[in-house]
This record gives sequence, structure tokens and C-alpha cells, in this order.
Amino acid sequence: MTMQSSDKPSNFLADKLGGRHLRDVFGRFVTGITVITAPSSSGPISIVANSFSSVSLDPALVLWSADRLAKRYNYFEAADHYAIHVLSVEQSGLCKQVLRSAYALNEYPHLLNADGVPLIDHCLARLECRRIAAHDAGDHVIIVGQVQRTEIRDGAPLTFFSGNYGTFTSLEGELD
Repeated sequence: MTMQSSDKPSNFLADKLGGRHLRDVFGRFVTGITVITAPSSSGPISIVANSFSSVSLDPALVLWSADRLAKRYNYFEAADHYAIHVLSVEQSGLCKQVLRSAYALNEYPHLLNADGVPLIDHCLARLECRRIAAHDAGDHVIIVGQVQRTEIRDGAPLTFFSGNYGTFTSLEGELD
């Protein structure tokens, strides 16, 4: 049965694509925050992304998208290996550092894996990946990676919603 709603929000704008409005629409979807790291000839490089998603369990594939006009894009386009770090709420400071500087890891403790990829500790999850594909998608490129190693720990996630950072609150049992 189809129902019609007559109670549209007062700020409802139909069919207005582009610019700030479209960013606001996309921002209504809560996401986790990731820091993606890769080696570069200038040292460890990092970028913040909330466009991360799982693709496949078998084989284990993930994706993230990069703005092709971003200053850091060329480093990740050239990287055969990278790591995706799902940040905890305690890592909001790291998120801010990476947003300010591609080379934030020069001032932040990290390890290097066998492929030279910088690895950040204390994340909720870490996926070490080998890039297997890149697909043009508008002003971004979708980067697909095969997961080679993972790590996971308990904690509260750092989230992003409507231009603000926050965390997740469980509704345990409320939807049963």
C-alpha cells in the first residue's frame, strides 16, 4: 500500500542538484571516518575518507573514493598498496591532523608493514590492501582493493553526520 505524506519538512527542496544543497543531502547519511595511508617517495602519506565500503567477502574486497582534484590524489593513484584505518572516537585529534597535512604521520607514531605501508595503532579496524582496480566516477575515482590483512579491536567509532563529528549510540533492544 502506498501512502502519501502531507507533512513535508519546511526546508524541503525538491530536485535541486549540485553545490551546497547536494553536499547537505549526502551529509544526512552518517558515516564512519577512515584514514587511508600509503608509502610515497616523500614519506608516509595519509588522507581522510568517509567514502569507504565493503564490496565482497569472497574475495575480500573494499572500496573508497578519492577526489581527483585533491592535492593528495596522485600519491594514492600511484600506490599499489595502502591501509584503511577505521578511527575510534579517541582518534579525533589524528583526524584533524590528517585533514590539515598529508604528512601528519611524520608527527604521529606508526609502523610500516612489509610493503612499506604506514600502519596506525589503536584503530577500531585496519585493512591492509592491494589495489586491484580504479574506476572513473564523476569528479572522483573509486579505488578497489583486495584485503590482505586485517586487525580489529573494541571501542566507539568516530562518525560524521551533517558536517559534524560524533560517535555511535546503541539502541540495544529498542528495535526488537
